[in-house]
Amino acid sequence: MNEIEIGRGKRGRRAYSFDDIAIVPSRRTRDPEEVSVGWQIDAYHLDLPIIAAPMDSVMSPRTAIAFGLMGGLPVLDLEGLWTRYADPVPLLEEIAALDPASATARMQEIYRAEIQPELIVERLREVRAAGVIVAGALSPQRTQQFWKTVVDAGVDLFVIRGTTVSAEHVSGRAEPLNLKRFIYELDVPVIVGGVANYTPALHLMRTGAAGVLVGFGGGAAHTTRRTLGIHAPIATALADVAAARRDYLDESGGRYVHVIADGGVGTSGDIVKAIACGADAVMLGAALARAAEAPGAGFHWGAEAHHPTLPRGERMPVGTVGTLEEILFGPSRVADGTTNLVGALRRAMATTGYLEVKEFQRVEVIVAGHHRS
Repeated sequence: MNEIEIGRGKRGRRAYSFDDIAIVPSRRTRDPEEVSVGWQIDAYHLDLPIIAAPMDSVMSPRTAIAFGLMGGLPVLDLEGLWTRYADPVPLLEEIAALDPASATARMQEIYRAEIQPELIVERLREVRAAGVIVAGALSPQRTQQFWKTVVDAGVDLFVIRGTTVSAEHVSGRAEPLNLKRFIYELDVPVIVGGVANYTPALHLMRTGAAGVLVGFGGGAAHTTRRTLGIHAPIATALADVAAARRDYLDESGGRYVHVIADGGVGTSGDIVKAIACGADAVMLGAALARAAEAPGAGFHWGAEAHHPTLPRGERMPVGTVGTLEEILFGPSRVADGTTNLVGALRRAMATTGYLEVKEFQRVEVIVAGHHRS
């Protein structure tokens, strides 16, 4: 791939966001009702290629159950307020009402409370009792401390999620998590990330992960680009990791690792483009935080927003556009891609002549320049 000269002493590769690309219609069209948007990861079939992000503004046990019953995969943040407080509802209401100038400092105070293992068990069992697929997320730093509690509580899928996760973390202060050994010894499939380019993704796939999360600094509530200067445009990142998946498929003799877009997916059009770039599914945060049932009450934030020493995110207003069901299935009363996400995906696949999500990864894509309407 051609590099661009930034200056005499530095060259860089051109990368693309979803705003830079567009999907091209083909010679065939389909009936949207005949399109299947289901997918399968390990032994688990899901009706929707949508994963709810493990964020306190998005998922509570109650919304996790509702989302799971609608066909998506809910993931609980096992380091969030629901595992630190027996009743976090008053604190969630307080966060939503905070003045922007003091929000970060107050959130740091609230999240200083210790994680309680018994609450991890209670929250996961509450979701399991409802009969939906159970998934919980820990950061790499907390995985060694709490993984046994999580597995013993009965998760179906284990998510290790950070701003960036590598298979070769180096530390002189503490023994890092050995992902390859950890995943090999675990009895449940693991989804791990984020990652943003070919080589790190290939290394994560070699650990035995069932899925890889793709994205770095592109989420709606991230300020990573401003605080660390690090950012990976999501369209290029997905295409790079999809190439790693293809090469690992050959290297491993047929083992398929699922690619999941995590960050930069805010509208139905972004979901369509994510799959076109190679994703098997998308992880949504802000898009679901806009639901009337969302715990954030019209606000959205992630773990980066309350980091004790270097916050790399913020509590941001996203508003409320409809119920969770309306956001996923409509009917839509706006034309901005924030509601009826699944209907839009079906329509895009039908318009380009594809019946399955996996087939749709082959759709033609062009570089169209920045255009948001």
